[in-house]
Amino acid sequence: MSSPVANRRGPTSGGEPVRVVFLGGLGEIGRNCAVVDQGGELVMIDCGLMFPDAEMPGVDLVLPDFTWVRERAASLRACVLTHGHEDHVGALAYLVAELPESLDPLPVYGSALTLGLARNRLDEAGLTGRVRLVTVTDGERVAVGPFEAEFIPVTHSVPHGYAIALHSDQGVILHSGDFKLDLTPVDGRLTDLARIGALADGPGIRLLLADSTNAEEAGHASSESEVGAVLRSIFAAHPDKRIITSCFASHVHRIQQIADAAIANGRTLATLGRSMAKNVALARQLGLLRIPDASLVDIEAIAGLPAASTCVISTGSQGEAMSALALMAAGENKWLQVGEGDVVVLSSHAIPGNESAVAKVIDGLCRRGAEVVHAGVADVHTTGHAKAGELRTLLAVARPAGFVPVHGEFRHLQAHARLAIQMGVPASSVLLCEDGDVVALSESGLDFDGEVPAAYVYVDGIVGGVGHGVLRDRRVLAEEGVVVAVVGLDVRSGEVVSGPELITRGWLLAGEAEPVLEDIVTAVRRAVGEAAGKGVADIESFRRVVRQAVGRVVSERTRRRPMIVPVVLEA
Repeated sequence: MSSPVANRRGPTSGGEPVRVVFLGGLGEIGRNCAVVDQGGELVMIDCGLMFPDAEMPGVDLVLPDFTWVRERAASLRACVLTHGHEDHVGALAYLVAELPESLDPLPVYGSALTLGLARNRLDEAGLTGRVRLVTVTDGERVAVGPFEAEFIPVTHSVPHGYAIALHSDQGVILHSGDFKLDLTPVDGRLTDLARIGALADGPGIRLLLADSTNAEEAGHASSESEVGAVLRSIFAAHPDKRIITSCFASHVHRIQQIADAAIANGRTLATLGRSMAKNVALARQLGLLRIPDASLVDIEAIAGLPAASTCVISTGSQGEAMSALALMAAGENKWLQVGEGDVVVLSSHAIPGNESAVAKVIDGLCRRGAEVVHAGVADVHTTGHAKAGELRTLLAVARPAGFVPVHGEFRHLQAHARLAIQMGVPASSVLLCEDGDVVALSESGLDFDGEVPAAYVYVDGIVGGVGHGVLRDRRVLAEEGVVVAVVGLDVRSGEVVSGPELITRGWLLAGEAEPVLEDIVTAVRRAVGEAAGKGVADIESFRRVVRQAVGRVVSERTRRRPMIVPVVLEA
C-alpha cells in the first residue's frame, strides 16, 4: 500500500515507540485525519471529510474509516483541530456518533473560530453534548492525553490556524496543519517560525508532518493582502453596476477584504447562502470580521436598494449544485436575478474535480449577460497553502530528524519528500505514506509499523449506506442504462405464465428498442423452456437463466452493457 523514499526496514527496537496512524489525507485532497498513540492512549489530529468526485454518483460526503478508532474508543483521549476547514473538521460529528454513548464527552481542542465552525455540524447532528469544546490561544501549551500539545500560530486561508507540536516521550512531533508563509497577512498574524526554530534548537523536532498540497508549485504563494488591492480596483472600475462576489464561506480574510472594498465605494453588503450567513455572524461575534451594522443588511432588503450601491457575498464558488451562485446561473435564485449590469467575481480557485461545475456556472452567468471576473482573468484569489519555496523554509527552520509528507495527492507527497531530502533530511528517515499506514517513532528512528483499515466511507443520507458495489452499479446505470425482465413462471412445470415484460431506461430509443425487445422475449421463453427440460426447478436458477438470455441478445444486437435485472415471480 505504501512506500518509503528509502527502502523499508524491519520493526524498530529499543524503548516504547510513539505511533502515528494515518486515517486519511494521504493520497487525496480531504479526509485529513491522523491518530498519535503513546502507550495505548490516543490523540486524534483533525477529523476531516472529503467531497465526492464525478466517479461517486449520488454520494454526499466521503469520510475516514473510523473502525480502528472505534475499536479503541475508550483510549481516545482527545481530538486536536489545526483549523476550521471542512476537510479537517467536517467528519467530527460522524466520529462522535460512532463512539459509545457511555464514554465521557470527547475533549476537542482548537481556536475559538475553529471550534465555532466545527460546532455547526455537531449542532445539526444533535451531538454537541457528547463533546467538550476547549478553546486554546496562540502559543498555549496544554496537557492533552499523554502529550503536551503546543499551539503554534500559522497563516492559512481561514483565520487562527495552528501547527501542533506534541511533546511526547519520543520528543517533539510537529504537525504543520495547512499553512503558508504570508509576510503581510490581513490580520497581521504571522506563521511563528521563531517558535518552530526554538523547538529545533531546544529539544529538537524528531518528526515533522507537513502540508504537501502545493509541493509541486515553485516559488512562494502571494500574500492575501495582494488580493485586496485587486478587489478594490474591480469595485472602483464598476461604480454603476451591482457587484456579486463568491468565495469560501470560511475565508474570513477574503470576506473582510470584499467588505472593505465595498464599503470604501459606498456600497451596502448582504450575504447569500446559509453557510455564508452563519460564518459571517460567527466571525463578527468573535471580532475577526469588522463590518459595521449599518453596512450589512438581510438579503431580503437588496431588492429595495439601487443596484449600484449594493454588494452581495455569496456561496457557491465551487459550482455546487443548488448553491446560491449555481441557482443564479440557472435563473432560479429566489433573491437575485442576474443579468446585464451585474459583475460577478469568483474569488476562488476550483478544487480539483470541480473544474467542470465551476465552468458551467461561469458559462450560465455569462449567458445571462453578467460580466464574470475569475482567477483566470484577474488575480482575485491566492492559495492558502505553502509552495515549494515556503516548504523549504519550514524544513530549514525545523531541521527535523524524520519527515512524513501529509495532506495531498500521492504526487504532492512524493514531491514534498524530494524537497525534504534536498534540505538535508536523511533519505532513510523520509517515509512516503498512504492512508492506513502506521509509522513508529522510537529511540532507533522512524519506521513503518503496519497498516489499519482506511477505506473510503461514503455518505448518502446515512453513513455506510453506499459501498463500492453500489457505486459500481450507479456508474453502470449512468453510462449504459438498465433492462428489467419480469417473468411469471410455474416453477414445477417451467411454463411461462405471464411475460416476459421488459422495462428499459437509458438504453435505447423507443423506436430502436422494439425489434430488440421482441428478440429478447423469444430468447427468454426459449431459455426457460430448455432449463425446465433439464430439470431446473428453483427460482434462483431461473433468474440466472433469464439474465443470461437477456444478456446474450443485448450484447449481440447492441454491443452495449446495460444493467440487467431479472425478476422471476412464482405463479
